Amino acid sequence: MNRLVIPSPAKINLFLKVVGKRPNGYHEIITLLSRVGLFDTVVLTFDQPSISVDCSHPRVPQDSTNLAHRAASLFFEALSKHDGIAIFIDKVIPVAAGLGGGSSNAAAVLMGLNQHYGLPFTKRELMDIGVKVGADVPFFLFGHAAVARGIGDDLEAYEDLPPLSVVLVCPKFEVSTAWVYKNLNLRLTNCEKNFRNHKFEEGFSKVKDLLCNDLEQVTIRKFPEIKTIKKALLNLGAESALMSGSGPSVFGLFRDTQQAKKAIQAIRHQGRWNAFLAALLLP
Repeated sequence: MNRLVIPSPAKINLFLKVVGKRPNGYHEIITLLSRVGLFDTVVLTFDQPSISVDCSHPRVPQDSTNLAHRAASLFFEALSKHDGIAIFIDKVIPVAAGLGGGSSNAAAVLMGLNQHYGLPFTKRELMDIGVKVGADVPFFLFGHAAVARGIGDDLEAYEDLPPLSVVLVCPKFEVSTAWVYKNLNLRLTNCEKNFRNHKFEEGFSKVKDLLCNDLEQVTIRKFPEIKTIKKALLNLGAESALMSGSGPSVFGLFRDTQQAKKAIQAIRHQGRWNAFLAALLLP
């Protein structure tokens, strides 16, 4: 098989608490992650003279700085091979939006290569390669909603998410994750709740108690439009709304799929923001 097509989902952070900062500059976090049904498509073509990346989005790098390219390079290094691969990314997930698109693409490449070469690496070994690419990559290899600790690579399966519709709203600007963390004041973080006291299965009101993101305060200060989006989603019937990751994407959670469809139609009618209807991807 010379060609492999792999779906590459987005993620949202349902909870994000920044715990502290390591001497090497990385921030320690606790976050609750779920994949959502918004997909890029990664196409791998094997038996190539070198590693190459092509993407349908002009803002995505198409050289060795691309996370998918780095994932392929590290895979071949771990396998002690000097093979090549052509990677094409059909980009649907908004870029630099807090939805993990680049990390998901890298994970898709690792999974595809591992499949093509006859599963030489276990999932754990593949995750160890993935964390060298980026902190979110192991989560996409994990394949389950998860609580992530450390820099985001210490993962524990989370079983209590209900099937919910998700409306993703993405303003038409990008946010640098590095800039957000650089401007974070740890003394002002406020997600002190112990989410383990709140089980989603106990009722949807618990979701409202849980949702919190320490990075919101930083991003909203520079981009108050995010607060406007959250208010719009709540007014359109979302049970709760939160910025994902370092932003600027905001998601609204809906129990009723029809209500979610009405909400996304209203948002698209305004024409101010990009909007996508998805769902939590649960095993």
